[in-house]
Amino acid sequence: MSIMFISWCFVGFISLPQFQVLVNAQGTYSRGVYSDVVKIGGLFDGNDATEEAAFKHAVERFNSESAALRRFAFNAQFERVLPENSYDASAKVCSMLKGGVAAVFGPQTHESASHVQSICDAYEMPHVETKWDYRIRKENYLINLHPHPSTLSRAINDLVEAFAWDKYVIIYEDEDSLFKLQDLIKGSVPPRRNAILKLLPPSQDCRGIFREILRASDIRKILIDCDARKLENILKQAQQIGIMTYKFSFIITSLDLHTVDLNHFKYSEANITSFRMVDPEKPETQSLLREWASLTLNSDLATVSHGRGNYFVGDQSGGSSRRNVYIPGFSMEYETSHAIMIRTDIALIYDAVQLLGKALHILNQTIDVKSLDCDSSDTWQHGYSIINYMKMVQMQGLTGLVHFNTSGFRTDVSFDVIQLKEQGLTKIGAWDSKFVAKFNWTKLDVSEAEQDESAMDLRNRTLVVTTFMTDPMTMWTRSDAPLQGNARYEGFAVDLLHRLSLMLGFKYIVKPVNDGKYGKLDKEKGEWDGMIREIMDGVADIVVADLTVNKERQEAVDFTMPFMNLGISILYVVPSAKPPSLFSFMLPFSLDVWYYMAFSFFGVSVILFILARVTPYEWDNPHPCIEDPDELHNQFTFLNSFWFTIGSIMQQGSDIAPKAVSTRMIAGIWWFFTLIMVSSYTANLATFLIVQDLDVSIRSLEDLPKQTKAKYGCVDTGTTAAFFRNSPFPTHQEIWRKMVEMNKKHKVFMKKNSEGLKRVAEGEGNYAFFMESTAIEYNVERNCKLSQVGGPLDSKGYAVALKKGSKYRQAFSSGILRLQEQGVLDELKRKWWKEQRKENQCPAGGDSDSVKPLRLANVGGVFVVLIGGCIIAAVFAFTEFFWQSRQLAADDGVSVMEEMMKELKFALACRGGTKQVYKKSSSVSDNDNGTER
Repeated sequence: MSIMFISWCFVGFISLPQFQVLVNAQGTYSRGVYSDVVKIGGLFDGNDATEEAAFKHAVERFNSESAALRRFAFNAQFERVLPENSYDASAKVCSMLKGGVAAVFGPQTHESASHVQSICDAYEMPHVETKWDYRIRKENYLINLHPHPSTLSRAINDLVEAFAWDKYVIIYEDEDSLFKLQDLIKGSVPPRRNAILKLLPPSQDCRGIFREILRASDIRKILIDCDARKLENILKQAQQIGIMTYKFSFIITSLDLHTVDLNHFKYSEANITSFRMVDPEKPETQSLLREWASLTLNSDLATVSHGRGNYFVGDQSGGSSRRNVYIPGFSMEYETSHAIMIRTDIALIYDAVQLLGKALHILNQTIDVKSLDCDSSDTWQHGYSIINYMKMVQMQGLTGLVHFNTSGFRTDVSFDVIQLKEQGLTKIGAWDSKFVAKFNWTKLDVSEAEQDESAMDLRNRTLVVTTFMTDPMTMWTRSDAPLQGNARYEGFAVDLLHRLSLMLGFKYIVKPVNDGKYGKLDKEKGEWDGMIREIMDGVADIVVADLTVNKERQEAVDFTMPFMNLGISILYVVPSAKPPSLFSFMLPFSLDVWYYMAFSFFGVSVILFILARVTPYEWDNPHPCIEDPDELHNQFTFLNSFWFTIGSIMQQGSDIAPKAVSTRMIAGIWWFFTLIMVSSYTANLATFLIVQDLDVSIRSLEDLPKQTKAKYGCVDTGTTAAFFRNSPFPTHQEIWRKMVEMNKKHKVFMKKNSEGLKRVAEGEGNYAFFMESTAIEYNVERNCKLSQVGGPLDSKGYAVALKKGSKYRQAFSSGILRLQEQGVLDELKRKWWKEQRKENQCPAGGDSDSVKPLRLANVGGVFVVLIGGCIIAAVFAFTEFFWQSRQLAADDGVSVMEEMMKELKFALACRGGTKQVYKKSSSVSDNDNGTER
């Protein structure tokens, strides 16, 4: 019987009595020792029982692990939905919500998942997905454990760049594949890279494509993006056509290559490379695989091959016969050295259940699920808290570190780089999204014996090392005493060289490059200069310096694996603080709040005025001595009502006190309102007066061509200028064109980095400079005026250069790898970038020991309001003065000017606080008693 990998089959698993003991088909669960049972729901495609079985087992596994640690258990409820049937999915999720669940998992199809997400979002129900989704959706109640599409796209592109593929064929399955390959396609622009796209035929017959590749003598590299279940058939077709040989290289984008039967291709010598998220050697993975095997293997199925040896499941029959084992979601093989392998989507389901469990554990409160009716508008009050805790949790799962960015996407992931060898799929490296480095190659292309032999040849040999004098790589040692030999130099490169010499046993002599150049090819003469030339001529044995690896230099010399990774970035000044607004005292409240407050002030004043006139208890006898007065007086006139409310909000008295219950009620509510508003305003006022916004004109590369304040440039010769000059991207081309135009008038190109540094520091935001990120980091640490804008624009590395074909290359690469694994390279970078030769310490933040005094600019608006108020008050006073003088002049029969001068003279005399009451000259008869008054 032929050996088979059968990770995509599912045979009778749900009917197994062993599993029914754990979780029955109805999803019920015995409370046991748990104080709470939290129901969770799973929606699974009807044609794939594997995910459903994995979900149920993941729940039971979580419950068994958490029995002693947590106060709750999960109860798995699940439904099968018809693929791509949104109506069925909507009905099933509504039924699930009505039963009350804490989260909904799945389904896997795009159309069904979109409808489920819409419903979950409407009712504030956490929705957990584990599928690859090309749509970049930021939803409030959605979390997806699958690596973000942009991250996976970047990893594929980085792998192609690491292998230096220049011309290749991309075989893709459907239009969705193009989203996964978008970074690769964008970068595949001649002459840098040339990619030929081929759509996988519906019949999955690729032999015609492979025949075209075989006839094309210049294409030897193929990238295949399709479902893992189709890979074995496609690779067999390639083998039939004759391209499964050492001359051809394949990159498989699927994360499930490890579940495919590759026995037919192990000895073909073809280079087949892919990524893997699940590490089969992790104890957690091995434990899970044994649990699955124990549930599915019959007693006569004995040996499961695992790595270097075997472990046994059930009873070993002792017979010679072997049978293939069908475990859903896994691939297993007998009589080979392969391990049982778990599908990535299955591992993600396990991690998703664990993630929800950890989030609920951290939340640490009783979760009461609620029955939600899709015909009502009720929502679940715990949903928002749970989904946010899930986004904050960090944990180690089967798929590595599970961590989400601020948008809820899983962008920080790492992949194993695996390659098919005669012994099977072997890990040759790792890719991590957090590092510009992209790859750590852990397996080398030569045997260990060859490595040991090259290392032995190095022992006691004296190597001449050429370097370039640049901070902080190689610098002159600061010393009052004269120094000789290698003691004259210090820096990162010198320390790295010293560590390698101790590890590999060689001696060395350091010498600066004679012509002071890194190494550039004169294409007219076909000659190199700088350190590259010294290596080629045998003047030096190796280069240890900040020498960038590029394709042109790789044709002249050999490079080790990079010891430092970097990219081109933007050097700019630290943003200066914007001048404070004149009316910054209004900033604690937004403009609409000020509008609402003004409206409230006016409205309450009018209401108070009306209520005071309606209620009888605000009408008082103006003369208490008269028991039966002819008229009553009301203190809440229209103006007094406004004066009362404004006095309250200004925290001042008004000498007006309400008497009726109604007016006291509205006064009390207004006082409460003013208490909250004034307290809120006071609490925020200090922050808004002291903290100032930064004037940031450049935030990213895209901002450069849009703004006119700052000119920008780079060193006129070198890799940075070449990067922009040869880049296929429109933004880079526009920046290069503008730099060339600006250089005609403003000289934006520099001869060396130090000139650019000086101009940026002295330019006060009028100049930005492109240079390597490592140099920017070093100078930013030492000059508090400088800062780095954005991240690296490209990815490259510094490496040790040796003569072409040098047998020491592998020994040096192994040494650098060991230093990297031991953390020595990070230690050296921290030493020379952040600690050594750092005279000035830039402040990390505001000074907590002292408070900066407020300047006039911070409170100038208050003075403006004060002056404005005084002017308005004066205008009103003189208006009243004029109006009164006009009336008096009419009564006395004198001119208005004469009356005004008389009154003004009295007012400005400032004599006492009394004034004679004006009385008319004519007498008025009293109708009651006929007397004159």
